[in-house]
Amino acid sequence: MIRLAIIGALSTMLAAAPAFAQTASQPNKQAQPSQSQQVPVQREDAEAEDNELHIPDVPQPGFVLAKDLDSLFAQLKRAASQKRAERISTAIWEHWHRSDSRSVDLLTTWARAAAERKSFGKALDLLDQVVVLRPNYAEGFNQRATLHFMMKNFSKSVADIERTLALEPRHFGALAGLANILEQQGYKKRALATWYRALEVYPAMRPAQTAVLRLEEELAGSGI
Repeated sequence: MIRLAIIGALSTMLAAAPAFAQTASQPNKQAQPSQSQQVPVQREDAEAEDNELHIPDVPQPGFVLAKDLDSLFAQLKRAASQKRAERISTAIWEHWHRSDSRSVDLLTTWARAAAERKSFGKALDLLDQVVVLRPNYAEGFNQRATLHFMMKNFSKSVADIERTLALEPRHFGALAGLANILEQQGYKKRALATWYRALEVYPAMRPAQTAVLRLEEELAGSGI
């Protein structure tokens, strides 16, 4: 009886063994979803990867004007657009107009106002005081050069322009004034060379660009 019981138990274990082996060696087909029910894992992974690779547009920082005069001139030389160059040149003019003296600034303001009213004598007296008080103030000489130009005192204007450029060789305003005077006096080649000097400092300077093209054509046409 005991022997028959042992044989019966062994028969039961052998009968169950194939099913266990199948489960261990192969996935249960009934546990797998059908082809239509399978989740598109690869597509979701691709979409997730696309989302991860998507870089939102980051706004570029705006243009920032330099603080010191030398850096402003460096920006002016590299300025790609007319609008930006004008913005930089305005900042340079603001630097030039600072004399570090409230008295000189006030005298210069009064002189410009007098010149606008055509009170040239009064404006000249004021600017004479400016250059005496601040002999190293380039804009004082440039303002007086402009006044002499308005009064048609061209030789005196040129003398003040030379003083301006001795103090600030990059003064494109003074260079433009000198070029205009030279051309009016018939010195076209010297005027052209002066405009070139202005463009070295301020490449986007529209009046200088226009004058260079015109003078080059005129000089080429005259055979000079």
